[in-house]
Amino acid sequence: MQNFKVNSYGLLSKIVAISTLILLFNTSFAQTITQTIRGKVTDLDTRGALPGANVVILGTNPVLGGVTDMEGNFRIDKVPVGRVSLQITYIGYEERLLPNLLVTSAKELILDVTMQESLTAMDEVVITAERDKAEVDNDMALISARGFTVEETKRYAGSFNDPARMVSGYAGVTGDASGNNFIVVRGNSPKGIQWRLDGIEIPNPNHFSDEGATGGPINALNSQMLSNSEFYTGAFSPQYGNAFSGVFDMKLRKGNNEKREYSLSIGALGTEATAEGPFSKNSNASYLINYRYSTLAILDNLGLVDFDGVPKYQDMSFKVFVPTASMGTFSLFGLGGKSKILEKVYDEEDEDDLLEQGDYKADMGVIGLTHYLTLGKNSYLQNMVSVSTNGSAYKGYRPDENDNLQLHDDGTLDKNTWRAGSTFNHKFNAHHNLQAGVIYSQYYFDFTNTYFDEAESRFITDQNMNGDAGHYQGFVSWKYRPVEKLSLVSGFHMHGTTLNDEISFEPRASLKWQFNPTQAFTAGFGVHGKMESLTNYYSIITDENGQATMPNMNLGFSKARHYVIGYENRLGANLFLKLEAYYQQLYNIPVEDDVNSSYSLINQVEWFTDRKLVNEGKGKNLGLELTLERYFADNYFFMVTASAYDSKYTALDGVERNTRFNGNFAGNFLLGKEFLLSSNNNKSKVLGINTKISLLGAKRYTPINVDASMEQKEAVLYESEAFSLKEDNVFIANLAITYRIDRKKTSQELKLDLQNVTNNAARLDSYYNNVSNKVEYTEQLPLLPVIMYTIHF
Repeated sequence: MQNFKVNSYGLLSKIVAISTLILLFNTSFAQTITQTIRGKVTDLDTRGALPGANVVILGTNPVLGGVTDMEGNFRIDKVPVGRVSLQITYIGYEERLLPNLLVTSAKELILDVTMQESLTAMDEVVITAERDKAEVDNDMALISARGFTVEETKRYAGSFNDPARMVSGYAGVTGDASGNNFIVVRGNSPKGIQWRLDGIEIPNPNHFSDEGATGGPINALNSQMLSNSEFYTGAFSPQYGNAFSGVFDMKLRKGNNEKREYSLSIGALGTEATAEGPFSKNSNASYLINYRYSTLAILDNLGLVDFDGVPKYQDMSFKVFVPTASMGTFSLFGLGGKSKILEKVYDEEDEDDLLEQGDYKADMGVIGLTHYLTLGKNSYLQNMVSVSTNGSAYKGYRPDENDNLQLHDDGTLDKNTWRAGSTFNHKFNAHHNLQAGVIYSQYYFDFTNTYFDEAESRFITDQNMNGDAGHYQGFVSWKYRPVEKLSLVSGFHMHGTTLNDEISFEPRASLKWQFNPTQAFTAGFGVHGKMESLTNYYSIITDENGQATMPNMNLGFSKARHYVIGYENRLGANLFLKLEAYYQQLYNIPVEDDVNSSYSLINQVEWFTDRKLVNEGKGKNLGLELTLERYFADNYFFMVTASAYDSKYTALDGVERNTRFNGNFAGNFLLGKEFLLSSNNNKSKVLGINTKISLLGAKRYTPINVDASMEQKEAVLYESEAFSLKEDNVFIANLAITYRIDRKKTSQELKLDLQNVTNNAARLDSYYNNVSNKVEYTEQLPLLPVIMYTIHF
């Protein structure tokens, strides 16, 4: 079987081959630069409005603030641009503090704030310890969860404004140094990641990706569209199913429902436009839309670049938010992306000798509708439905003896999905909150793939199936707070598939004990199962008698038991320490049905298998993670994360081995500082410098039998020595420099994001090139400058 994929190393290098500098506008005004902060305050559990909450901007004289109206809305006008901290208080609720919010001149700052009811009945405002800034708003998630803001996505050096790249700085998470968006969480395969948007599972949102993969060189979802989002690394709450290693729960922000606002950007990764605003002056409904097109493709279309393999991609996302008086609120959202590239490989010694040509295309799209309906004072119902598509196609050609291109590989992997679900939430009182839901997904697919086997001199078909399959899920989650400082969440998730009769019942439990005002203990347990990618179920495999069958149709879910304990300590007003230790017991893992084989699906990254599998494999991941974070305050922040871990697996041969992803350690240091260059009645100028330095343990690989590979004209591995070798540890230093100018009605930003400023060239992996008949190596992405100019107005 051939594994066709886009080379992320070469692709990103081509994308940023040309960067365009845009001159900054220079217009003057004569009034003080201010902006409006507004939003809504709601109950964390019921999402009901909290009228009469006090919202104050700290440190202002005279004090700037407001009080929420009957719908929970607040508004604070004439707020000076820059950094502000917001304090929200309400009788019978725990205080919220939102520190160091960035206020710019061109866009209103619109916030959705949740507050948790206090267990202590009081006639005045309850003041408690400030919540962790990175704490999530999901009240059922007590452990291994991290919230992040859109500003963090833009701020972290080397992230390219991409949330998938940003999370690689978190403890227990490593990215792919070759430039892909693969996310390895606690030693697990990236295939264990689930992507969600506005509460709905979605296809992989990365360009240049295929069915079964969770990464890709460029994320189709633009950070301009995001609201505060969440990332989970283990022991997920009961609502999250069909995820094995991590959950990326992203949320789109609502468009401004009072005034129209626009953004334009041009940079190495794309040229884009964003628009938002109300549908009419008398309506609270709003829209938000973004469109991006590859800058390099634009230059190619204009004839300004001249090289093979220009990556062409475009994407669009939108959200329409419609509140009603009696029928609840409706949100319609969408995300879509298309990408293609035509690559040619020439002989290293003769640049005119074409060795191979590949034409790759990929697309993804999702449209979803969510409906939120209040059912009395303490209950709500949330319904959702979505339709999505994702697919890829590849045609590979090689010249014959007469230099005529002949089709060598031909594959199409297309999948369409409709999904519907409903969640009911009821808050009995401040002590008890119950949540239950159901989800059903129906897949329709068309998989074909053939390739020419050089050793056998014939075409082989390993995918040839169209059909449908269903996946059903249900969950119950109960949160109990016996006392103010103790929260417990318990429940279960269950799911099954129409492919076979297996039903997975997955109990979950977690707790958080705030044993003093600055310290807390956390613990969690959960069973988590994941359905394999459909292409693995429908692989056509030829046995020793030449009989072609699909023996993997009855595969069950891959499963893991997650055990996590943690300790949190607020060392100061803005300094936070977090430790987590975990053990993951992996079982029911698909492995090759051969007592002499070391093959396990646990090491798969993308594509599909060509082997007969049984659910008899196992594995384990254990590790210790540390996070020391100084939240952004006084114009600077830093974060130190460190992870020590071990990841092992056992196939049917009974030998415990390192997994492909067992790097053993990872460390990151992030530091950022803002400098106010000038501030007057006309404009404000701010310079920002951010850096990220990472040291990552090398991933594992299997040695290649070169002689056998040359004879069979495809990679042949020493499988008895699976993942016994390591390449180089990876050192990456990233640097981002931003220059922002705020005027009365416009805000402009010029950003230079430098990946791998030391141009380190660690070897990441080896592979056999069956075109050149050589063992070659993948290296980390070299020095990569990405420049972007953005104007908001």
